Amino acid sequence: MTVHPQDTDSTAPSFSELMDMVTTFAADLGSMTDLTALANRIIQEICRAGSTTHGALFLLDRERECYRRTSMVGPIASTVIPSTLALDHPLPRDLSATNRTMTQTDTVGSPRGTLPGAGARAAMKAMEASRIVPHHSNGRLIGFSILGEGHPVTAAGVFGESVLATLVQTATNAINTLVLHQDLHHSHNLMKRTDRLKSLETIAGGFAHEIRNPLTSIKTFIQLAPERKDDPQFIQEFSKVVLDDVYRIERLIQEILDYARYMEPQLTDEDLNDIVASCLYFIEVKADSHGIKIEKELASDLPRVMLDRQQIKQVLLNLFLNAMAAMEKSGGLLHVQTRKLVKAEGNVWAHIEIKDTGEGIPEANLEHIFDPFFTTKHESGEHEGTGLGLTIVHQIIQEHHGEILVKSSVGVGTTFFVSLPALPA
Repeated sequence: MTVHPQDTDSTAPSFSELMDMVTTFAADLGSMTDLTALANRIIQEICRAGSTTHGALFLLDRERECYRRTSMVGPIASTVIPSTLALDHPLPRDLSATNRTMTQTDTVGSPRGTLPGAGARAAMKAMEASRIVPHHSNGRLIGFSILGEGHPVTAAGVFGESVLATLVQTATNAINTLVLHQDLHHSHNLMKRTDRLKSLETIAGGFAHEIRNPLTSIKTFIQLAPERKDDPQFIQEFSKVVLDDVYRIERLIQEILDYARYMEPQLTDEDLNDIVASCLYFIEVKADSHGIKIEKELASDLPRVMLDRQQIKQVLLNLFLNAMAAMEKSGGLLHVQTRKLVKAEGNVWAHIEIKDTGEGIPEANLEHIFDPFFTTKHESGEHEGTGLGLTIVHQIIQEHHGEILVKSSVGVGTTFFVSLPALPA
């Protein structure tokens, strides 16, 4: 993307202007959350400080294993500066090795080991660059700014170069912080998806069990239809049963596809009872196989809620499966109740209680169960805990502006309380 700074003429800014520039620059970068906008602001300011005719900022693209031109200044940049540079291109390679600014004035008299190679010098010439400034963080080249030909900062003497160096370091810190934030966000989304996929085995088991009955009715109809084709009552009534069963199978398939597919949060007006019933529906087979009885009490006056259906299903399935895991050795009771909750300040909430009669959680562990990577499951294989499931549950509830609490007694069982703000009546 190309931006056009206001000051790219031959008049370098004064010292006071440079100091104001640094202050404003740092404040602007600190408020930016979009990497492209950040890159635009950085290269614009660095080129203005250097009074250059054109310039470009390259940032490390780890997925594509290259340095990508993220922003440009001046129309000439797009014609002389490529859109990407390989990791082993002479410019990033030499910048990584020397960790210093490259300039056209670098000569054989430069400190040993800092002189750009022939390939880097040729690239600078082709890009009509007067200097190339590295952005290093934690020993790694995360990007670099290419400054075109122009007038270096001279109005403030040596202070001008110091200010330019300050701008560069401020930019480097801002890039690193935003990239780390984006990486964290990406990792969090990946954890959500991984946690969701772990539940698919249970959902698939429930699906396989639940489609047996509709498939049986469909198969029976197909087998009997040739003999009973002249019986209108049979054809009419059985056709309706078969059609309902086909729709049922379609809904089940769509539930699985929606659950497995990661989507950005989409808040919709939902009936929470319907979501609770859907999740319990899928775990019934596994519960039966472990001698676990499921009881549900779904309030008829439960208020509707704005929520992301798939994310809340992920929350409920995670809590249901955890409850069953606590009871799978000797069986037990999973009691799920929904009710309307009116808090002291008058706000209305949709409330869910998920109670098991399992092993319970020691009091010392209760305050840590939502901490990342904290787990009480240390068995090997498929039963080993990652310590991420409840962290993701907690995060999803927070993103819905809800609350989640837990109480537990060893040998008695555990109860989770989930509350979500209701829609206005």
